[in-house]
Amino acid sequence: MTPDARIITTEQDDALGLSRHQKVVLVVDLVGSVSLMQQDEAGVIARWRAFVARVTQSILPDKEGHMVKSLGDGLMLEFDSAPRAVAAALAMHEWLEGQQHDASLHMQLRAGLNATEVYEDEHDIYGKGVNLAARIATLAAPGETLISNTVRDSLTDGLDGALEDLGECYVKHVAEPVHVYRVGRPGHEAVIRLPRIEAVPMRPTIAVIPFECRNAAKGEFALGELLADGVIGQLSRTRELKVISRLSTSVLRGRLSGTGDAQTHLGADYVLSGSYAVNAGKMVVNAELADTRRNDVVWAERTTAEVADLFQAHSALCNDIASGSHRALLDKEAQAALTRPLPTLQSYSLLLGGIGLMHRSVPSQFLKTREVLDALIERHNLSALPRVWLAKWYVLCTTRGLVSDHQLHARAALDETRRALDVEPSNALAWAMQGFVYCHLAKDIDRALDSCDKALEWNANESLAWLFKGVVHAFDGDGDVAFPAGQRALELSPLDPLRYYYDSLMASIAISAGQYALAVSYAERSLRANASHLSSYRSWRRPFPERSMHRGKAWRC
Repeated sequence: MTPDARIITTEQDDALGLSRHQKVVLVVDLVGSVSLMQQDEAGVIARWRAFVARVTQSILPDKEGHMVKSLGDGLMLEFDSAPRAVAAALAMHEWLEGQQHDASLHMQLRAGLNATEVYEDEHDIYGKGVNLAARIATLAAPGETLISNTVRDSLTDGLDGALEDLGECYVKHVAEPVHVYRVGRPGHEAVIRLPRIEAVPMRPTIAVIPFECRNAAKGEFALGELLADGVIGQLSRTRELKVISRLSTSVLRGRLSGTGDAQTHLGADYVLSGSYAVNAGKMVVNAELADTRRNDVVWAERTTAEVADLFQAHSALCNDIASGSHRALLDKEAQAALTRPLPTLQSYSLLLGGIGLMHRSVPSQFLKTREVLDALIERHNLSALPRVWLAKWYVLCTTRGLVSDHQLHARAALDETRRALDVEPSNALAWAMQGFVYCHLAKDIDRALDSCDKALEWNANESLAWLFKGVVHAFDGDGDVAFPAGQRALELSPLDPLRYYYDSLMASIAISAGQYALAVSYAERSLRANASHLSSYRSWRRPFPERSMHRGKAWRC
């Protein structure tokens, strides 16, 4: 998964003499155009021309798109950003629907999108990915927008649209099936508001948005993610704040139209954001903290640092930003965190891509994760993160039925978490993942709970620790404790790219708590996002009234 939906690379292909670059291709066509023309040729032409004018004069400039060509009863367009391409498609549907007056001449579009490498000359764009966008459009029903998995990887469910996984589909003249998703308009309330589980007054919630690069060069975009990670690591050390996870905040990078977005989509009281510029190994950073409720800036700072500082276990730059913003909120410094990022920017980007592959439904892509993580471990043997995610990979291998020797994989996974904790004893994610392994593979409930509790001692805002703690209690039949823990996990990761995974586990947690209607809701929401996730199907089809016994406590089957 790319940290940024924008594609900024362009190359020249010497063999063809054409420029080659990454684009999101959108193909739309008019449904039943031949039949409509036979009924009212002049009227259809006039309405289609008005639609094209709307697209070229309003929708494309607003969404930063480009018209490649008009196909008579269809359009081919290209975009640098997947969210903007999807927004353009939805805007086209919406405008055309608003112009309908004659039911007998009802005009509807079908749309297909694919993110791909294209070849371009002064007349057209070329490539198999362009053809695939057109093939995907043919799968759409009237009024629908369908996208490939390459587009879906750059979208956030609930923010960019309501996403539904349609699984793998075969299209004409393409040998392999294509993973396709349906996109609908996002709801007015993009995030389900969960009840607060604390009896004490809520602590302020802060969202740290990845910083924007003002002089973007190839690869430097990830510095904004790395800077945000370091600041989140520092702020998470205090129990006086609630800190939204980085995977949830990163989707708002470059898309904040105001602090209200962070409040609406993340439930944040404060948002910390900023920008940076890089020159000759130095970076200038502008940071500001805004109150989302009052939409005003409460703290701002401009500082300079060496780029290499971000790769230190104790980054002075991250500490300065975290401490300054924390003083503005609570009048005291945040405690220093023992965060240790991967020592190179390329490795950090590779890790993000590996995590994305791990949660793909296609087995070949999932198995590719192992190669990525092994390469990172070989390069950076003293870094905990690749080992932590490799431990999860072992668990998912088992739950997906890809291995027969479960105990062997359990030992391998625990070996990775132990090695990670040997390097970083305070790594909350490593403790949480160890609890996950003890629960799912080793079936050792006591050690699983102990590991999750240790994770939360080090970082009370580690969403996966709360999620896994909820799963362990559910597995042990203690639904009354499991359900609030699962709710806390969802609250801390409202826009997580792997939200379907949270929802899937939350369905099982809800069953253990006797919340059967909620269990169905969580399972269905998970399946809308990932139709191939077997655990969600198991929760959805589980016969709720039946019970079995586990360790002497009731566990709903």
